[in-house]
Amino acid sequence: MAATVNKNGVLAGQVAVVTGASRGIGEAIAIRYAMEGAKVVVSARTVEEGDHILEGSINSVVKRIKDAGGEATAIRCDLSDPEDRAALIKKTEETYGPVDILVNNAAITYFIPVESFPRKRIDLMFEVQVFGPFHLAQLVLPKMQERRKGWILNISSHAALHPKLNSAGRGGTVYGMCKAALERFTTGLASEVAPQGIGVNVISPGLVATPGVMHHHLINESNKDNVTPVEHMAEACLRLVHGDPAQISGKITYADDMLKEFSLTPAELLA
Repeated sequence: MAATVNKNGVLAGQVAVVTGASRGIGEAIAIRYAMEGAKVVVSARTVEEGDHILEGSINSVVKRIKDAGGEATAIRCDLSDPEDRAALIKKTEETYGPVDILVNNAAITYFIPVESFPRKRIDLMFEVQVFGPFHLAQLVLPKMQERRKGWILNISSHAALHPKLNSAGRGGTVYGMCKAALERFTTGLASEVAPQGIGVNVISPGLVATPGVMHHHLINESNKDNVTPVEHMAEACLRLVHGDPAQISGKITYADDMLKEFSLTPAELLA
């Protein structure tokens, strides 16, 4: 059966902000949420096709959602810019109202050995993947706390795990540092806001053949059989933003584990 939008789905009427949603995992999450009735703000730096070397744009994602009868708005945001982050939430509230779901997916990554990693690139990676999610959480939390409901979902990576000594590295130390910090932020925040009815989780996708993964040549002969369909990640991310936060918050989890734990069947995404 072809994918459709269910306006009375499990996210009916809720306002969701998804960063880094012009392509790949962010795009899939935005579409899956819209399929369940959410009003989705699709955010990234790439507004139109051709604005980036990789295929995908926030306007293209919004068109896919609207063409299927869903509700979505594109808002450009450079996650490294605090003023852009503040504007993203302000524009979202002006368009749809308070944010019910925040998905921190945006990332920027450089694979460079530690001895030659430029400080400006370290700062940029932490700004986008650690300070950005922290700041966006600060911006949405007051109204979530007022209403005693809301969800924050952070997108991590297996890079957060400690590597084995002498494992073949590709200069991913700083990326792993960012994701490890994001995971610790998640569990700390989840603990703080649990009494207020707010759920906070972090999930890693496994190896997904996104445009960014392909660009960095992260899929090879040794791991190609472990590639996870993006639909699996989208379904897992849907399950982490509805239900009772008392039962499903503070999780550091993985897409495959979510599918097994909750017996999820990944839905086909909008064409």
